[in-house]
Amino acid sequence: MPQFLVAIHHPDDFDPDTAENQALMDGIHALNVEMETAGVRLFAGGLQSARSAKSLRAQSDGKVLITDGPYLEAKEHIGGFWMLETKDLEEALAWGQKAVIACRAPVEVRQFY
Repeated sequence: MPQFLVAIHHPDDFDPDTAENQALMDGIHALNVEMETAGVRLFAGGLQSARSAKSLRAQSDGKVLITDGPYLEAKEHIGGFWMLETKDLEEALAWGQKAVIACRAPVEVRQFY
């Protein structure tokens, strides 16, 4: 069966610990339970803020430069993701639609090779 990445995109200032985001976190938890019950969830994880990222780039001298911050300068970054195994893209997109509602954020669905 094909496997898909379902990635949540959060704004840079997203803070899951605020009281206003508790309902959001409850919705994500409910979706996790639903995915587990359906047997499609392989793995899921939330990521710390993009501000805590380290970017690594190869240099012409063969060394690797490590800098603070995300690789891409953007207003939104991946805040979490699911790895799903579904029968096809249509089923993965159906889960992606549920993720958009639960996360109140844009979601990207991409198939693994």
